[in-house]
Amino acid sequence: MNTVFKDFDNAKEAFFNPRDCQKRVDGFPEICVSTFSESVIEKFAEMEGVEVIASLYSANGIIPVYKIKYCGKEIAFFLSRVGAPACVCGLEEIIAMGAQKIILFGSCGILDKEAADGRIIVPVAAVRDEGTSYHYLPSSEEVKVGEAMIDKICGCLKKCGYPYVKGKVWTTDGIYRETRKAIDDRKAQGCIAVEMEFAAAAAVTEFRSIPFVQFLYGEDNLDSAEWEPRGLFCPDLSRTEKYMVLAFECGLAI
Repeated sequence: MNTVFKDFDNAKEAFFNPRDCQKRVDGFPEICVSTFSESVIEKFAEMEGVEVIASLYSANGIIPVYKIKYCGKEIAFFLSRVGAPACVCGLEEIIAMGAQKIILFGSCGILDKEAADGRIIVPVAAVRDEGTSYHYLPSSEEVKVGEAMIDKICGCLKKCGYPYVKGKVWTTDGIYRETRKAIDDRKAQGCIAVEMEFAAAAAVTEFRSIPFVQFLYGEDNLDSAEWEPRGLFCPDLSRTEKYMVLAFECGLAI
């Protein structure tokens, strides 16, 4: 647990704020979906009727923000950068543009094969082994998502016919420091998966009072004698495209 920022400052106004970098966009859709797969975003960006409505700017380049009409509802979508700080910067600026509900999805490493293999993972809490969340919520071992939002996403998954499991995840900044001891310790805390953004995304959306849900799909497996990359380096695009549509459905549900 990060102890450096144990004296949490809950002031809403910082020295500079998201609205200083991004102005509100007229007519910005209420629902915004994001994922970390550039291939999926590009695939949907090429669809008929999709338009660019804004852009996120950083030293890494420009990230377009798109608008699509799904089931008669306009939904924004964009590519999130990997890692808690970069992901949260994007979410902050999207909220400044006018997003009122956020759905995030992406891959994760499986820590409990029996519980999570072949199922969508719905994080209900995360061990905060990253730094970003401590700037948005008081210091604690975990961050949690409200039961009402969990119920809504689970109801959507059930309606759409996706098997799922609810559970705690481990949000870490150190992807190459997932040692056997660290994995065993997180499993002992009840974590069924490991990823890099959920704790921070949950923290910033709680701080900004924005309804938020996230779901994960397992790629590499850490619940084995040796690391199993599986589809981590060659993801199944047809599957992840379906998850994009599932995220749209979750957006309508919340």
